[in-house]
Amino acid sequence: MRVPMTEYLVIDLDTERWVCRVCSQDLGDARGDYKRGTLVHDRDPREIHQPIIDPDRYEYTFSPDPAFCRILEYYCPGCGTQLEAEYLPPGHPPTVDMLIDVDALRGQWEIRGVDAEAVHTYGPGDDAAAAAQLTSPGHTH
Repeated sequence: MRVPMTEYLVIDLDTERWVCRVCSQDLGDARGDYKRGTLVHDRDPREIHQPIIDPDRYEYTFSPDPAFCRILEYYCPGCGTQLEAEYLPPGHPPTVDMLIDVDALRGQWEIRGVDAEAVHTYGPGDDAAAAAQLTSPGHTH
């Protein structure tokens, strides 16, 4: 059984693995941090939050200073879907945002007796699978 944990992540309780909901890429041990199985982009925050006023004239531009802030973006290595993003001080390790008690999760869904993916229908659908095919390395436009 696969249990949706976020819009783009499921835990496969049969294999106890984190899995991408778009392409089914294995992202690692469900008893650990899924981020270890992702591609990480350490983004300059000024790329996302561009200066509002002229940086040549003003020291403070309403754009995050990369000396104090960085943005880590986590992507599925199989399809390139962005799974998570977080703002951190430079040098701070990635946060662990979910640690799941896999045994308790399994027990909860066994008691419910329903398919977790049928109950939790948020997240990617057929359109996401089609988009993943469009961005795959072998696809031509």
